[in-house]
Amino acid sequence: MTTCRVSLFLLALVSSRATAQLGSFNPAPGPQGTYAIRNARIVTVSGPEIARGTVVISGGKIQAVGADAVVPANAQVIDATGLTVYPGMMDGGTSMGLSEIGLGAAATVDVAEIGSFNPNAQAVYGLNPHSAHIAVTRVVGITHVISMPSGGLVSGQAALINLAGWTPPEMTVVPRIALVINLPRSGFAGRGFAAFAAQQQASTSDAQRSRERQLDSIRTILRDAEAYGKAIDAYARDKSLPRPSQDVVLAALVPAVRGQMPVVFPADRASDIRAAVNFAQELKLKPIILGGGDAAQVATLLRDRNVPVILGGIMRLPSREDDPYDANFSVASKIAQAGVRFAIASGDDGAEVRNLPYVAGMSAAFGLPKAEALKAVTLYPAQIYGVADRFGSIEPGKVANLVVTDGDILEARTNTKYLFIDGRPVPLGSKHVELYETFKDRK
Repeated sequence: MTTCRVSLFLLALVSSRATAQLGSFNPAPGPQGTYAIRNARIVTVSGPEIARGTVVISGGKIQAVGADAVVPANAQVIDATGLTVYPGMMDGGTSMGLSEIGLGAAATVDVAEIGSFNPNAQAVYGLNPHSAHIAVTRVVGITHVISMPSGGLVSGQAALINLAGWTPPEMTVVPRIALVINLPRSGFAGRGFAAFAAQQQASTSDAQRSRERQLDSIRTILRDAEAYGKAIDAYARDKSLPRPSQDVVLAALVPAVRGQMPVVFPADRASDIRAAVNFAQELKLKPIILGGGDAAQVATLLRDRNVPVILGGIMRLPSREDDPYDANFSVASKIAQAGVRFAIASGDDGAEVRNLPYVAGMSAAFGLPKAEALKAVTLYPAQIYGVADRFGSIEPGKVANLVVTDGDILEARTNTKYLFIDGRPVPLGSKHVELYETFKDRK
């Protein structure tokens, strides 16, 4: 197919938003085919940059990359002269698809379940593929995210999803990729007068006793899950033993207590990060810290225990009166220098996930090497969640989640020209485009 025909094909996909499902702002992607992106600057992330080369996509995978990559005869060719190809970005800490634009309707929010222990709650079953947050996020080059539940002590299981598809199964890459545990915070939060006033209302001893009771309850359910897993294994080996009663709550925890599934611990303060690391070591869990505002203060502990951090508060204001203005802007640079494994997240659940590239750009402006900032939103989150064999860089055999831009992907002025998710060309329409087209001619 000629370059002109491909351009018309992709233009038709963009125009298809007018005939998309009524009420949906997420136009459907095109088919998986064979595509060749030629004459492009290619930022592979995992290897050297290719000044002018070709990326070949087929069957949803990257088939070839290089200056001399052979273009198959049946390939639909995209002339990307003057453009740059990047791997799709990944946000490791969202609730994408679990909540909609706030309209006061509780039914549009499905981020948490009632109760303290919901390890069997799976984000994948609450996904809304037609969420207006999805299209505005993917058009900036964010192709896949971790969507996780929240609330209670054990919130449930997060999923890795692609940001394209009509149904949750079509979007889902890994339905159960991590468990989320919210440890009770310790002591005074130090975030202004309201926190101080609340602290004064209860004695320190009462608060500490309550926290210890909650920690003990989490320990108990995790140890029960370990025993449950052993009982199930024993019965599988010897059917003469009493058959264990089925328990979906404990069964959901077994992969985590066996170290087969990482556990995400939301924590910002140094004391809470330290408590999460120690708790994980005590229970033999594989921890991931989400938030990590004070990660630089405990960088040695994080490095020595090999605990990765998903930084989620880079664009927040400083939390303490005596913090410098760039306390959060520079945290990525500080922990990178200390040798801590990390990735950068937008710090938002849904609506502002689209700011992820600019959050990484801010870190690059405050000391983090630019190449590291790009890896922090592509390869590093994939490594932390154990999917770097499929995502995070432009290499043959990896999933073809690619974005083609007219500039630096971490710059707010850059525009996305082509987008591929799972090897499928994605229209660049979104709720923002719909609103613009609706009101641009209003007098």
